[in-house]
Amino acid sequence: MAEAGSTKALSNSFPTQAQVVIIGGGVIGCSVAYHLTKLGWKDVVLLERKQLTAGTTWHAAGLVEAGGFYTETILEMAKYSRALYQNLEEETGQSTGFKKVGYLEIASTPSRLEGLRRIADFDRVFDVDIEEVSPSEIKKMWPLMETDDILAGFYTAGDGRVNPIDTT
Repeated sequence: MAEAGSTKALSNSFPTQAQVVIIGGGVIGCSVAYHLTKLGWKDVVLLERKQLTAGTTWHAAGLVEAGGFYTETILEMAKYSRALYQNLEEETGQSTGFKKVGYLEIASTPSRLEGLRRIADFDRVFDVDIEEVSPSEIKKMWPLMETDDILAGFYTAGDGRVNPIDTT
């Protein structure tokens, strides 16, 4: 077995065949491996060039949000993801760094405000707790934010963030 950080080939420890080979050990590749094993697949191999999260995942902001989506499929996937991240650490013992910090989208033009109101109405149909907040309410939440040109915001308290590296 090669030491951590080594580029020495580990060919003798790899299986000669697998039902599924996932290429890429970022958040998507790890998610695919996780979900396949949750479905009972035993023959899953995940390959990464260097180490997990060595690609673009470590650059990610780690936003976990369920509000602000306007198609049912994406919205349901976002709700599932938010619930998953909230429970993944307990299930696996692996820290995700999940913090429920809320998410705010702001509107500074009438057309943006109308669009966000429509999205919020759609999201509420699918039980996303999203609320319209006034500039003064935004100022109370974030005192350093300049709110003079803000018409309204849309706040989803259940949203949060994870540490992308810890999550994978």
